[in-house]
Amino acid sequence: MGRRAGIAAAGVIVVLTAACSGAPEGTGGPASRNGTGEETARMVPPGEPADVATGLEVPWAIGFLPDGSALVTERDSARVLRVRPDGTTSEAGEVEGVSPGSEGGLLGLAVSPEFAEDSHVYVYYTSDSGNRIARMTYDAEDGLGEQEVLVDGIPVAQFHNGGRIRFGPDGMLYAGTGDAGDGSLAQDTDSLAGKILRMTPEGEPAEGNPFGNLVLSYGHRNVQGLAWDEDGMMFGVEFGQNTYDEVNVIEPGGNYGWPEVEGVGDREEYIDPVVTWTPEEASPSGAAVAGGSLWVAALRGERLWRVPLSGDDDPVLEPEQLYVGEYGRLRAVAATPDGEEIWVSTSNRDGRGSPGEGDDRILSIPLEG
Repeated sequence: MGRRAGIAAAGVIVVLTAACSGAPEGTGGPASRNGTGEETARMVPPGEPADVATGLEVPWAIGFLPDGSALVTERDSARVLRVRPDGTTSEAGEVEGVSPGSEGGLLGLAVSPEFAEDSHVYVYYTSDSGNRIARMTYDAEDGLGEQEVLVDGIPVAQFHNGGRIRFGPDGMLYAGTGDAGDGSLAQDTDSLAGKILRMTPEGEPAEGNPFGNLVLSYGHRNVQGLAWDEDGMMFGVEFGQNTYDEVNVIEPGGNYGWPEVEGVGDREEYIDPVVTWTPEEASPSGAAVAGGSLWVAALRGERLWRVPLSGDDDPVLEPEQLYVGEYGRLRAVAATPDGEEIWVSTSNRDGRGSPGEGDDRILSIPLEG
């Protein structure tokens, strides 16, 4: 716990230093190892973003298929689109039972790691009775098949529905949920709210889960980013309330403090974040690991954060902000199957942004090296 606290405190220092530096906006200053002053080689900047698809309606999640095209959810329309690398876009189908409203709707999407054999696609969505995780088949000619609801009754509210789902390196399906506006639920390990869940592809509790149910970790406010590094370290990204957003290293059975702690609590019973930001510079949503960094999309902050990964006991280096204010609110991040690009979606038509011509869009950013 003490190690986590030390890293998180350094993350706070990093952000304040970046905010006060004279470096051009969107480029950051020289990277340092967790604010200690130890110089590290600067990473090669990514290439220029380019439009892959435009004219979308609140694209919330991006899941790549083996052929390099992607399935994209639209929160408010309940549609799933297929977007090819050349920008060709077609409708894969509409998910039945979705009840969009405020932060709810058709949210996360994950493609089965065995897609070539089972053709399975998973979605997380808001229904009239709660948030759900469902499984469908997908075929390029026939589109989405009938859904099978795997998990139902995840607490729902106008706000804090979580929604990100991802397959981990262990082949299990993970889901980030929100506290549905009731912080006490985040501390209740019998509730699915304010948690990171871990399940089999059939929606059953995965072997080794610490509480004998779907819950992997608890004490979260609103998790919308999940990612793993090449060594299997898991990162969870979540919204704070008024003070600190968080990047956490996720441990089975870990208590991440909400609602007792926001940001670094330095209390033995809670695990502290490895990076914190203010909501004004982040309000983070999607996350992905590629090119040696954790990439985090910021909604209110209207920027893309790159968090270089160290590969040692202190897992992160100095965060770097990119494209500040250039594309508006950023929602989803996904790495292409070859790892040479990331795709990022905007969220300017979600009722909180200022849509420009072509919004919403998906951007492709090459990772040059």
